[in-house]
Amino acid sequence: MKEPSAPSDLPAPTPSPEQPDDRPLVARAKEGDLAAYDELVRRHQQRIYGLCYHLTSNHEDANDLAQDTFMKAWKALKGFKGDANFYTWLYRIAYNHCLNHLKTRRNRTPHLSLDDMDFNAEHDPEMVALVSHNTPRRAAGLGELQKSLNAALLRLSEEHRTVVVLHDVQGLPHEEIAKIMGCNQGTVRSRLFYARQQLQAWLSDFKKQS
Repeated sequence: MKEPSAPSDLPAPTPSPEQPDDRPLVARAKEGDLAAYDELVRRHQQRIYGLCYHLTSNHEDANDLAQDTFMKAWKALKGFKGDANFYTWLYRIAYNHCLNHLKTRRNRTPHLSLDDMDFNAEHDPEMVALVSHNTPRRAAGLGELQKSLNAALLRLSEEHRTVVVLHDVQGLPHEEIAKIMGCNQGTVRSRLFYARQQLQAWLSDFKKQS
């Protein structure tokens, strides 16, 4: 049987992982239905790509890792028992694959852009004030703030960066993040609290300097 095609380099937007229900497609894919698996890829490729990108800081690496994730998942699909959500299982494959990749590339120069990431910045009061008027200062301020966010994320460890991406960017609950990262919910909460504190401190430094 031929393997499913790899996801495209720039995936189209997909629904949130909670909707729609993946179980009928998973059941068909486990029986060898390539069309069903292609639909699962379509549903989840943007989020998997996003996780890989925010962890590796590199579009090319993220593309490769996302494609590898879906190929690994296809080969392991018959062993998926369904005791977790399909997307949780898929995220865990992607997360572990990214960590293994990063361990072999520790000295690689980062190329983080994060231009695809909203970072929930609209909830920051100073950010709201900054973007409330269409002025040259607004455009310049947004560009500088984005660079600051990029640099701040890179300063976090992979574990802390992951909880920020999964919770604050992709909207996953603590319970699902704990399953993906292989830890308990208390650890997720503490990592998220620490990461937010660090990011806020670094962002505050940026604002003082601007």
